[in-house]
Amino acid sequence: MALAARLQRFLARKGILYTDLPVPQAADLGAAVIASGQPRSDFVQATVLIDIGGALMVVHGLDSALDLEAVFQLTGRRMQVLTGRQTMRLFGDCDPGFVPPIGTAYDLPVLVDDDVTHTGRVLLTGGTDHGVIEMDGRDFRLALAGARHGHLVIRGQGNGDRAALSLDEVADKLQRLYRLPPMPALALRILRLTADSEATARQLADLIELDPSLTAQIMRYARSALFNYPGQIHSVQEAVTRVLGFDRVAHIAMGIASVRAFDVPRKGALGMDNFWRHSLYSAFVCQSLALHCGADKALAYLCGLLHNFGLLLIGHLFPAEFEELNILHADNPEASMHSLEQQVFGHARDEQILAVGHGAIGGILHKLWQLPDAVVKAAAMHQHPGYHGDHETYVLIVQLSNALLKPRGIGDEFNPDDTSTRMEALGLAPEALADLEREIDRVAPDLDALANSLSS
Repeated sequence: MALAARLQRFLARKGILYTDLPVPQAADLGAAVIASGQPRSDFVQATVLIDIGGALMVVHGLDSALDLEAVFQLTGRRMQVLTGRQTMRLFGDCDPGFVPPIGTAYDLPVLVDDDVTHTGRVLLTGGTDHGVIEMDGRDFRLALAGARHGHLVIRGQGNGDRAALSLDEVADKLQRLYRLPPMPALALRILRLTADSEATARQLADLIELDPSLTAQIMRYARSALFNYPGQIHSVQEAVTRVLGFDRVAHIAMGIASVRAFDVPRKGALGMDNFWRHSLYSAFVCQSLALHCGADKALAYLCGLLHNFGLLLIGHLFPAEFEELNILHADNPEASMHSLEQQVFGHARDEQILAVGHGAIGGILHKLWQLPDAVVKAAAMHQHPGYHGDHETYVLIVQLSNALLKPRGIGDEFNPDDTSTRMEALGLAPEALADLEREIDRVAPDLDALANSLSS
């Protein structure tokens, strides 16, 4: 018999039918799956989680990796995976490593991934190392009656456990293992000019005009309907003094020049086209939010513009893995980017440092490039809900900006956000956001056109 005693009694009591499929004694579930000769895609597995509120089982496909952020979004609980020893204390009648994905038989609350709820046939371990069992999908769902359902996984091959690294360790490893791109010379000169309180619009214009392409892009920006300037603009200096202002010109010019350090494809959800669209919208929204919460609008603009540079660095250093990340993102639009990055970069020892996420990677790059501390922190922490610490206002502004842009299909992840909490933390009233939404609608065509010109 391929069933643990407690599971066997549960199924008999419920009148649930199953077929026993004996296999030679196996060392683990993976070996049992192979020995069964059955399609791996038909198997489901159990992942047992725990927090101070107790244990919880998540049932999902064998060829999927659990997204803990999705579990949090569904339950409001920050949970961690039980160790093998802890798990076997709950499943004392089962062989080690063979946990039946029917938590109801063991009085555990259960979450079920949406993919499992639509299967017509299910294969699973019954708790022993010498067999698997087959069930009709309807019977399996009956066995899990009362479970909650949701999209809980990242589809694709899992990567196993990973040890956490501190940001200092990540920064050290990045510099030792990879040739990080230096800030382009023109961007560096613009950055240094912004640090000079005596710098003039003429000096900034002279720098920008060293690059004809950058000059054309700044002029196009100044002439756009974003600013509704009624007169003619004939030079970069006029764009600075009459329309855009010193800080805005400096920041957009620095962003354009900095992007040239990276070789990243244009197309795809994470490609350069969408990067620029996300960055320009985010910069606009961050600057607008800053006006409502007493933050420096120029600094907020720069935080929004540069917060996603970590994605460019990953694409530049690891083009093959970046393409894989693009594919995973397309297949799992509800999954958090942080979870997808762990999926792609958690398997190889040297690349494991990138599993901390593109936010942290971008923050490290900004720090190496000596960008303002608020920009560093906004990039490093924009993937971390609930952040409290230095430059918290700018982190919250970037996070809220991303949340507001998600319904428009702008950004690199679309899992739900706690928008109201961030609004409250920034002291924003609902009517302020309504006004901002109307402003975004007004400038959207111009932001889209500018993004297209910058990525081409």
